[in-house]
Amino acid sequence: MSERLQSHSNIWITGASSGIGEAVTQALARGGHRLTITGRRQQPLEALKALAPERIQVAVGDTTSKDDLAAIANVLEDQGDLNMAILNAGTCEYLDVANYDSDVIEKNIHTNVIGTARSVEIALPALRRTRAKGLPATLVIVSSSAWWFPFGRAEGYGASKAALTYMAQALRADLAAEGIDVVVVSPGFVKTPLTDRNDFPMPFLVSADAAAELIVSGLAKGKNEIAFPKRFTWMLRTLGALPQALKDRMAAGMARKSTNQQGNSG
Repeated sequence: MSERLQSHSNIWITGASSGIGEAVTQALARGGHRLTITGRRQQPLEALKALAPERIQVAVGDTTSKDDLAAIANVLEDQGDLNMAILNAGTCEYLDVANYDSDVIEKNIHTNVIGTARSVEIALPALRRTRAKGLPATLVIVSSSAWWFPFGRAEGYGASKAALTYMAQALRADLAAEGIDVVVVSPGFVKTPLTDRNDFPMPFLVSADAAAELIVSGLAKGKNEIAFPKRFTWMLRTLGALPQALKDRMAAGMARKSTNQQGNSG
């Protein structure tokens, strides 16, 4: 069993107001940990704080805002040694290629990549202070399994998650000498307010609670790569390993089907 999730670990969670972040907050609160939870909406964060008022601290903010994050950095410092940062805040917007709009790609990149990168900027100094005391320090970046295969309409979302995974793995290499673990979480389809907007079938859909349990369990076991559900992620990895020409034909066929379905739903 890893030392990452020791009793009463001090953990910062972004994107905590809904979806995976909310479920992870609930799971970690049940485990007795001390949490600082961040999101843009005060009310759902306060509802989570009510689960364990003495152990949960609310730090409202937008992770793409340097000013908001500077204020959150002060909160983290006040909470003592930070053992783990779970950077989960993100968005998903799909592109209609018939009405190509680069703003869709920019929104995905800005929230998912820039917001996470700016969160790392305040998490890393706190984790380094903790590690300097000989305590475990872990940076967790929530990516996605979507980028393993080129799905139509996901140009912005998939690109942002590919960038996140690369960034996390490069950070893992750079931080290894300091003893700071970097974990990449790559979920498949998880039922959240974001995926509730999807207008296509979502194979192997799991609940946010189930996703949270898999994440917390993986962290407790010391895993550096947490991907789920297994049947879906293995399938995507297999498809992603196919010869490029075959992969291109499959992706194009799926994209045409998706476009037809969208038109028929009209």
